[in-house]
Amino acid sequence: MATPVVTKTAWKLQEIVAHASNVSSLVLGKGSGRLLATGGDDCRVNLWSVNKPNCIMSLTGHTSPVESVRLNTPEELIVAGSQSGSIRVWDLEAAKILRTLMGHKANICSLDFHPYGEFVASGSQDTNIKLWDIRRKGCVFRYKGHTQAVRCLRFSPDGKWLASAADDHSVKLWDLTAGKMMSEFLGHTGPVNVVEFHPNEYLLASGSADRTIRFWDLEKFQVVSCIEGEPGPVRSILFNPDGCCLYSGCQDSLRVYGWEPERCFDVVLVNWGKVADLTTCNNQLIGVSFAQSNVSSYVVDLNRVTRSGTIVQDPVQDSRPVAQPTPTGSTIRRGYERPATACSKPQRVKQNSESERRSPSSEDDRDERESRAEIQNAEDYKEIFQPKNSISRTPPKRSEPFPAPPEDEVAIAKEASKPSQAMDVQLPMPNRGNSDFVPRVPVATSTPMPKAEPAVIPAARNEPIGLKASDFLPAVKMPNQSEMVDEDAMSQIRKGHDTMCVVLTSRHKNLDTVRAVWTTGDIKTSVDSAVAINDLSVVVDLLNIVNQKASLWKLDLCTTVLPQIEKLLQSKYESYVQTGCTSLKLILQRFLPLITDILAAPPSVGVDISREERLHKCRLCYKQLKNISHLIKTKSGLSGRHGSAFRELHLLMAPLD
Repeated sequence: MATPVVTKTAWKLQEIVAHASNVSSLVLGKGSGRLLATGGDDCRVNLWSVNKPNCIMSLTGHTSPVESVRLNTPEELIVAGSQSGSIRVWDLEAAKILRTLMGHKANICSLDFHPYGEFVASGSQDTNIKLWDIRRKGCVFRYKGHTQAVRCLRFSPDGKWLASAADDHSVKLWDLTAGKMMSEFLGHTGPVNVVEFHPNEYLLASGSADRTIRFWDLEKFQVVSCIEGEPGPVRSILFNPDGCCLYSGCQDSLRVYGWEPERCFDVVLVNWGKVADLTTCNNQLIGVSFAQSNVSSYVVDLNRVTRSGTIVQDPVQDSRPVAQPTPTGSTIRRGYERPATACSKPQRVKQNSESERRSPSSEDDRDERESRAEIQNAEDYKEIFQPKNSISRTPPKRSEPFPAPPEDEVAIAKEASKPSQAMDVQLPMPNRGNSDFVPRVPVATSTPMPKAEPAVIPAARNEPIGLKASDFLPAVKMPNQSEMVDEDAMSQIRKGHDTMCVVLTSRHKNLDTVRAVWTTGDIKTSVDSAVAINDLSVVVDLLNIVNQKASLWKLDLCTTVLPQIEKLLQSKYESYVQTGCTSLKLILQRFLPLITDILAAPPSVGVDISREERLHKCRLCYKQLKNISHLIKTKSGLSGRHGSAFRELHLLMAPLD
């Protein structure tokens, strides 16, 4: 592919600090394309107008981090699910809580509003899918079939079906009227993160962590095509409103696909990192991503994007014949039959109504009293949710697209001179740089803003144990300069160079010692040698290898590793905690049933040395696991990814009790 001409096809729109703590979920409104909702570890849901810096409304009431949020199509209701399993529905126009729904036993991973009826679907880490009647707070149906967390739910455009995607690598289609599964789509080899219905035809798309997008025919219930070679796990997909193509939000790029046959129409470079949600507005595509407490929004001008025609050729592959696309607008499948009118917004029903499936408890009432909708920006709130002389409750759609930033000739010249880089080994890509994105060097001022230290240091920092960032980049006060020049930045980096070299040299020497033992094929002795070095970083490196192959784990290996896992789980480094959780999960899944069975078995008659040794190992593992279980129980109340991992481990360790 030739080096693309640098134009304003895509640009960064805005970056905001969305929450006081980490952002845990976000979603764009699909009606106007101008409303953004974010959920955070601070247990709040915040509403934003895209491209405006101030929060419109902050919704409180949840007592644990908000894991999933969803706006209904008219953008008049919002639903949010938390780590504790509770769900709350707010009326945005009235600025008040509408419903509190309780029933899930674990994290709420996915939510969706029914397009016409007064229902909400929820998917949880407890593997259940529930359909709620938000008029009466009642659960209408519970759909059971997935064996792992349900990551995405989508109602069909006609409101008759519900599609679900889960970590068990499957996609399921549910008939809402019959209350049962219609079909199961198998083929993905990794967790399925997202599903989307075609807006007009009986077609479903699914994106997975296995880096593929699959298209499913909903009449024949079979795969139509499979797109492979995505740069990373597929987290966000969106059909064009007219159904002509599918957009995939990849790492730092947007890809445009057709499916019959599978082909890539275009690749657009966007520096959005891991984009979390996509929508379209005024022939522009809006993408949003988040990192820690920040949320960034980006715009792609679809007028400059190819959405049909020839295949985008990969320069490292041999040229292939170009497939002829299906003519735009032609349909080869049955279309959805939509109701003529949509249902109105749910109204509160009397508490003594006989039609209620269950009476709301006093706890639910207290939750609703404690839940608040705090208007932060009255002007934007009135403009969006209470427009003057508007009969419709739908937010007004602004006709003007987001303007592109002015062209910077210097930046364009600099961009054009950059060499092409490969994003991924499997699928080389053009240069990921963008004239709108300029890496910033940290600014040193005389009065730095105070910032709370995180409880866990993110793994992305890759800091060696015992060292802090200040060991490598000591603060330098420069009151008369607003930013540092390249020489100053390099000087600061070099100050930590010698320390880093000493740490890495020592670590490399220790790993060579362990590797020498590893080559003998004795895994247990290798782990023993790593433990004897008394350096957790070496233990982490070795466990990351062992975790890749479950067959390497033996019972005697567990007795050595479990005390190290207890140390890893208490580490302040995220990578150490992640490795410890992964190892412990493998041990629990592989050996806990064996340990409990052997300990529960009656004593044998006579002398059986091998059985006695196995019994001794099981007792030792049981004692170590009991010690760890207290730590797991304590940490299961944490927020973010760690709390989720510890809660899953807590469930796996239930047989110990």
